[in-house]
Amino acid sequence: MTREELLELAEVLTEKTKYLTKETLTMKEVAEYMGCSTNWLYKLTSEGKIPFYKPFGKMIFFKKSEVDAFLQTNRQSTFAEIHAKAAAYCQSNNIL
Repeated sequence: MTREELLELAEVLTEKTKYLTKETLTMKEVAEYMGCSTNWLYKLTSEGKIPFYKPFGKMIFFKKSEVDAFLQTNRQSTFAEIHAKAAAYCQSNNIL
């Protein structure tokens, strides 16, 4: 590998792993992390749907663990889980 290719690879790795070391993220970083636009993220904050911090009264910051928890809300069951629940319900209520 050439020196330029190694530098490019190092830059890509740094960009991909920056979220592993940071606990507090900016609006732009969270939008990138979530794969959404900053406009949509502003909407979520204005509607109080995602926790955030404003230590300076204007700039918005997010705690990464809270962003992860937000992303893991409203879990959708798999068809296998739904089927198992339906079978258990039918069995416990003597329904064929």
